[in-house]
Amino acid sequence: MVRERRAARDGRRAREFEAFVAGAGGRLLHAATLLTGEPTGDTEAAERLLTAALARTYARWDRLRGEDPYDHTRRTLAALFAHRGHRYRRPRGGTLARLTPQERLVLVLRLYEGVAEEQTAAALGLPVERVRAICTRAVTAMRSAAARRGTTGTRPSAGTSSSTEAPPSGGTSSSAGASPSGGTPPSGGSRSAAEATGAEAEAGAGAGTGAGP
Repeated sequence: MVRERRAARDGRRAREFEAFVAGAGGRLLHAATLLTGEPTGDTEAAERLLTAALARTYARWDRLRGEDPYDHTRRTLAALFAHRGHRYRRPRGGTLARLTPQERLVLVLRLYEGVAEEQTAAALGLPVERVRAICTRAVTAMRSAAARRGTTGTRPSAGTSSSTEAPPSGGTSSSAGASPSGGTPPSGGSRSAAEATGAEAEAGAGAGTGAGP
């Protein structure tokens, strides 16, 4: 009897988690890709990062107790990236590759995910003023890059997206079997970072301990 109840509980948890990944996996993978600085068609590092975050969410699934699993996974993803930020210093050709890992993390949380300054600061262990300064610096860098492209007439390199909008539903992610259909809306808002920083930014928005404050 005990074995049957445990099997039923495990089956329910697996179904709930699979439904969550099917709905939120696409947006989470896109956020991870912005963090790692990879182009859209080459997301191996982002998939590894997201898989690690999802594994931790699954391990705590029964202990979330009403906590939004999207928020929990996003925080875990940010913490893992902050810890491993030094691995992603080298430009990889993605939308935010020109930024430092710390700038990417702040920009993704603040503009792509719409997390409040205070929450972002608490998550990263930084003063609010520091988060604001990093975000401003990153946005300025992206706008300057967009302006230079407009002056030279150079188009973004292949595989580099001109916005950070979440991918449309129906795609397929190889990370933890994630299917980006549907998508769980983030707690902050769903604007693309390009919209948040102004159309002139074009490249959109995008660290923690690896990058240094």
